[in-house]
Amino acid sequence: MTPGKIFVVYGDEPGSMMSLLLGHLDPASRISRGSRIGIKPNLVVAKPSNSGATTEPAIVEALVEHLRSGGHENIVILESAWVGDNTRKAFEVCGYNEISRKTGVPLIDLKSDSSTRRRAKGIDMEVCDAALDIDFLINVPVLKAHCQTRMTCALKNLKGCIPDHEKRRFHTLRLHKPIAALNCIIETGLVIVDGIIGDLTYEEGGTPVCMNRIIAGEDPVLVDAYAASLMGYSPQDIEYIALAEEMGVGSADLDSADIIELNRTGDVHVGLPEKGNTDSFAEHIDEDQACSACYGGLLHALQRLSDSGEPTRIGSGAISIGQGFKKRSGAGIGVGDCTSGLEHCLAGCPPTARDMVEFLKKK
Repeated sequence: MTPGKIFVVYGDEPGSMMSLLLGHLDPASRISRGSRIGIKPNLVVAKPSNSGATTEPAIVEALVEHLRSGGHENIVILESAWVGDNTRKAFEVCGYNEISRKTGVPLIDLKSDSSTRRRAKGIDMEVCDAALDIDFLINVPVLKAHCQTRMTCALKNLKGCIPDHEKRRFHTLRLHKPIAALNCIIETGLVIVDGIIGDLTYEEGGTPVCMNRIIAGEDPVLVDAYAASLMGYSPQDIEYIALAEEMGVGSADLDSADIIELNRTGDVHVGLPEKGNTDSFAEHIDEDQACSACYGGLLHALQRLSDSGEPTRIGSGAISIGQGFKKRSGAGIGVGDCTSGLEHCLAGCPPTARDMVEFLKKK
């Protein structure tokens, strides 16, 4: 694997998805024997992964089993919930205590850890010592929105590796520059993004949306740039992505990236999420047998249009989506290859939410 590659696997069964992904990546063979390996999920709050807030535990368990089968024993799972929440409670509620009991891998609550002052790109910050002690970090964030930085994925997930007082200070610094600088201090060896269920609007869950995919790459900047496109943004829309690229953390050049889909979303028959707080978009969608990877992207696109005050450009007609449109033709607007017979269609299986936004703005 090279930094310019991103791997994507679609589905709703994390165990089999991880088996396919790890069979291609085989990170155990690329990590030096004796290395201290840290796995950093996103357990921002004590809510299960189906809330859209936290990392699916089956992804982490499959990763631990893979590393163990490759001869690695020095593995830890480390995390710090956000300010005001309890990491130990999050470990329990999110299923990580059970992983620790089954595998013997210790859980490190970084809220209880000591810290050391480091400096990067003109910013001094305290970083948890357990994070600094890692030889190879595997970052396992959730693909979701954030009310202040628009999105959170790989780069921002490292904010869990600093003490609570630094988390507060990051906010006084507007988050973006210190997040980018933190990634200069803590090097990520591999990113595995839980994009099975994320959140449409908030970091703490509440508007869950199924995207039914896991994404992996070595470059956290490139992974975040790709994640941004799936949520309807360009990399330039997320300030800390551009700053991290300027600081030399990685590249945000998606045009030069090699996106490798290990299976096709159309081959994976998955159900749609419960609509919940996404009901407000129902009048704009005509869905017939849609895969949730495509449907989730459309929800993100409609949210971005709503954020920008442009939903009226969609018009009064609904947007067609799903395999039920494969044999239909005529007038209408559709997204995804299944709607290619309609007068206006955005190709892709699935197209990114960013492409959907640009397409729908013109309709």
